[in-house]
Amino acid sequence: MQGLQWPALFHILATRIEGPPHVRMTGMGPGSAELLAETGKQLSVFAKRLGMSFEFHPLARKIGELPDVSSFSLRRGEALAVHWLQHSLYDATGPDRNTMRLLQAIHPKIFTLVQQNLSHIGSFLDRFVSSLHYYSTLFDSLGASLPWDDPARHIVEHSLMHREIGNIMAIGGPARSGEDKFGEWRSELRRNGFGQVPMSGNSMAQARLIVDMFAPANGYSLVRGDGTLRLGWKETSLYTASAWTSELQQMM
Repeated sequence: MQGLQWPALFHILATRIEGPPHVRMTGMGPGSAELLAETGKQLSVFAKRLGMSFEFHPLARKIGELPDVSSFSLRRGEALAVHWLQHSLYDATGPDRNTMRLLQAIHPKIFTLVQQNLSHIGSFLDRFVSSLHYYSTLFDSLGASLPWDDPARHIVEHSLMHREIGNIMAIGGPARSGEDKFGEWRSELRRNGFGQVPMSGNSMAQARLIVDMFAPANGYSLVRGDGTLRLGWKETSLYTASAWTSELQQMM
């Protein structure tokens, strides 16, 4: 199942002193509409258990291929949040410039970006060696965390990592694809009217709580610095999470 990152947030929202809000979520991606719809059903069940009003709208499209923001059906007065898990080795969003244009148009109150610490630029040899080390570390962490016959491990390895590894040989950067791809998204966000929101100590504590749920927790590392949170496994940095808001929201 996708969407496993949301139940913790749902629980926080449902236990607010002022009461749970109405949450409306649009799930996007280049995968099947059926998979997105199933994710929405699972999240709806969880929200109902918490007594929280919830809507889910599946959109089996890449955000960078949308002509405008009308697909989101934005409503006046809503607090808009965007979450993006960025994959380095396959295109889940379409042209980066179009993606940035839409992010600017919707002015999110908060935008969270989770990036793989793996570069998709440079020579073929550099990308290959870097990817080999990166995915060896990922497989090692999965093997230590989940048994070989665990269904969740099978899904991650065969549906996600298999797809990314298959693209290591094929990916060639902007010159090959003909699309405008940013080398460093955080720098582009700063240049395009977004300000970074530093990760708080509470974010670090919540991340540590989740990591400690896994048996080999000592193999994982969490580092808070430069306003970000970094997750690693045995000296190798795997993911970096950062949070942003638009300049328009900062002035409001």
